[in-house]
Amino acid sequence: MAHGYQTGRLDLPFTGICTFAKRPHVQDWSALEADVAVLGAPFDAGTQWRAGARFGPRSVREASTLFSFGHAGAYDHEDDVTYLGPELRIVDMGDADIVHTDTLASHANIRVGVEAALKAGALPVVIGGDHSVNIPCLEAYEGHAPFHLLQIDAHLDFVDERHGVTRGHGNPMRRAAEKPWISGLTQVGIRNVSSTAKEGYDDARAMGSDILSVRQARGLGADGVAARVPKGAPVYITIDIDGFCPSIAPGTGTPSHGGFLYYEVLEILQIVAREHEIVGIDLVEVAPDYDPTGSTAILAAQLLMNLLGFVFHARSMR
Repeated sequence: MAHGYQTGRLDLPFTGICTFAKRPHVQDWSALEADVAVLGAPFDAGTQWRAGARFGPRSVREASTLFSFGHAGAYDHEDDVTYLGPELRIVDMGDADIVHTDTLASHANIRVGVEAALKAGALPVVIGGDHSVNIPCLEAYEGHAPFHLLQIDAHLDFVDERHGVTRGHGNPMRRAAEKPWISGLTQVGIRNVSSTAKEGYDDARAMGSDILSVRQARGLGADGVAARVPKGAPVYITIDIDGFCPSIAPGTGTPSHGGFLYYEVLEILQIVAREHEIVGIDLVEVAPDYDPTGSTAILAAQLLMNLLGFVFHARSMR
C-alpha cells in the first residue's frame, strides 16, 4: 500500500499550519464529521499564581506536529498494535472564543464547542487553559448518561468558594461532584502542600471521591490504580500537567515536586481505556513560557496521541 511518503508531499512536522497532529481544521462546528474533535480552550483567568496556560493549546498543537509522522498509523512494537491508523478521523475545531476578564462568557463558549463535538458523535478532546475549563467541559454533558471522572493532578481542586470565586482552577472537581451526571471521582497524584484545606478533602470523600497520592499510586501499581475506577463505568479523563514531576514538566503555573513520570500515567490510562468507555478528555495547565525546552508541551501532545490510540484500539476490539 502506497503512503504519502511515496505519492504526495513529505509534509515534515516543521512545515504547514499547526493544527493538532496536522489534522484538518473544521471551522464550521455544525459540519463536524469525526471520531475525535480537538478544541482549544485558551483561558487562564482562573489561575491563582502564574498565568500563561492561555498559550497551552497553541504550544501543544505545535508539539503534536512531531507525531504527525506515520501515514499508515503508529506501530507500537511492545503492544504489536498499529495505533492511530488512517481510518481514525481526527479534526481540529480551533479554539473556543475567549472574552478577556469574563469567566462566564468564556466558559459558555467552551461549553458550546464541547456540545458541538458531542452532537457530532465525536470524542471531545479539550486542551487548556487552566483547570477551570473543565467546568464548562463537564457542563456540556448535561442530559447525557452518567459517567465517572478520573483526574490526574497534583492538586485536589475541590475548593467550594474562596472570596466569591467558584469557577477558578481550584474549584473544578467540587463543581464536578455536584453534578448528577458525574457518578464519582477517582483523584490520582494528589500530594504535599495543596491548594485545598482539610475540609475540602473531607468534603471530597463525603461526596464520593477516592483520593490517591503519587506514593499510594506507586504502591498499588497501574493495575491497582485502574481497579479503583468502578467496573463498567464510562469515564471522562481530566489531566493536569502538574500531575507530572516538574523535572519532566516544568512548563506549568503551579508545579509540585514528587509527581509522576511518563509511563506511570500512561500505563494507568492504557488500562482504563481498555476496560472502560472513554467519553471525554481534557488536558490542562500547560504554560509554555516556563519551559524554554518545549518538553512539557511535547509530553502533553505525546500523552494525548497515545491515549487516543488506546481509546480507539479498545473500541475496535469490543
